Formats: sequence, C-alpha cells, structure tokens
Amino acid sequence: MKYAFYPGCVSRGGCPELYPSAVKVSAKLGIDLDELKDVGCTGAGVLPQYISDPINARTFAKAEELGLPVMTICSTCQGVMSQANYRLKGDPEYRAKINREYLAEEKLEYKGTTEVKHLLWVLFEDYGIERLKSLLRRPLKGLRVAPFYGCYIRRPPEAITPTKELNRRKNYLDELIGILGAELTDISGKGKCCGFPILTANEENSLAMVGKHTGEAKEKGADCMVTPCPLCHLNLDGNQPRAEAQEGKEIGLPILHLPQFLGLALGFDPGEMNLKRHIVPTQTVESKVSMLT
Repeated sequence: MKYAFYPGCVSRGGCPELYPSAVKVSAKLGIDLDELKDVGCTGAGVLPQYISDPINARTFAKAEELGLPVMTICSTCQGVMSQANYRLKGDPEYRAKINREYLAEEKLEYKGTTEVKHLLWVLFEDYGIERLKSLLRRPLKGLRVAPFYGCYIRRPPEAITPTKELNRRKNYLDELIGILGAELTDISGKGKCCGFPILTANEENSLAMVGKHTGEAKEKGADCMVTPCPLCHLNLDGNQPRAEAQEGKEIGLPILHLPQFLGLALGFDPGEMNLKRHIVPTQTVESKVSMLT
C-alpha cells in the first residue's frame, strides 16, 4: 500500500510533533509513503480559487505521474484539495485551461485521475479495520476521548461525501475512538469551526470557540480530545490557556493529533509520539496509557 504523501505546512511548522508521529505510525502500519516535496501549499482556504486551484492541480499532476493516490494528515488540506479536485475532475474545459495556462510551462498535465484521502479515510476505505485491529498492542481502555473534526473534513457533501456509502466519513473519528478501545465522549460542536480562521480578525470570538468546545468536552468527562486537523490543534491546544483566561475558568484538556492517538494504541509510548511538545500538559493521558502497559 503506497501513497504520495502530502504532509502540509503545519505538520512541520506550527505542529512539528505531527509529522514524525505520522511517519512512525504509517511505517508501523506498513503504509509506504512517497513524500511530495516540490509542491505548494493548498491555499488553506485563505487563497482565492484562481490562485489555489492551479497550485493544487500541479500537486495532483505530480502524484498522477507517480501513479499514486495522495494521502494527507490535515483536514484543511484535505478539504481544500477535495474541492479543487471536484472542480478539476468535473469540468474538463476548466482543467484544460489550468493545464494550458499554468502547468504546460513545466511540461505537466493533470488528467483528472488523482484521488486524495486523509489518513483517517485511508484507514477505513483502503487499509481495513480488521487489519488495523490485528496490529493494536495497547487498546486504550478507560481513556475517554472527545472527537473534533473541524470544518473541512465533513463538508461540502458534493466533494467530501458524494455517495451514500461515503457519507459514513462524517463519523469515522467517532468509530475509530471505539475501535482503538477508548470511550467516546460526544460533544455538540465536533464538526464546527475551531475558531482558527477568525483568530486575527476576531480574537475574542475565536477564543470563545476554543473555550466552548474544550470546556464542553471537559465537563462531560473527557480525558482528551483528538483531531485530524493540525490547524484545529493549533487553536484548541495552543490558545486554550488564553481561552481559559477569557472564560475565567480552568479547562486543561489535552488535544491529540490523530496519528498520536493511533500510535498510542499501536504500542508507541507517549514520548515517541511527542506528547511533551503540546501546550496543554498531557499527564492525564500519559498516566492512563502507562497503566495499560
């Protein structure tokens, strides 16, 4: 099983613990990664389509040349690339225009065959849950985990969940928590915005979102939250102390990246998954995990 790996900017920038964790977990699972290095940022939903679509078409063309599907570890990258690919695959004239005006100079052409999948989707749709279960070395029994999908990995339906079968993607993270032996702590805002996109424009509301999501999870008894999106992690973990100050109450909820959460169940220790790099201390998680070994 091999993928053209698109780790995204944040996995080695704002969240440098994510990239090595994802690489270790992929190796443990036997997923072969051919990292795409000469490619650009997806645009992160910030750049207009007329700029980001040519950039993403170039990435898809490079993966197409390798004959590999793309695997991401970032919900924002997944969402932006899925929407770009939806437009490029569905409109041959638009794709031809992008190829002619932006890719031809490098002798590249995107033919519209590249699939893009987040690691979370790969586990369910390509890898197989029974195969994953056979590799679990430390089922996370007793660990109460709240899921947080964020904005980009559940919508829009035409690009993310285009068929009835793929509509199940909306609940993959909930399902995975149980598969890894942990206990689901459901929260009302798991598919809503984390507040990161408005952080600079409206800091008060952004921090209020952090306080609401993490506070609800904590009040419901969660030991931690897991997210497939590093941008959500940046806000929910990095800005949780400021949200606490604004709300006037302590929260203290550790936020795990998806590969870290998966890695703990596969038998990696918290140090190997770089939990010490987080802003919110992860002792609660580490203590419970240590009792399982």
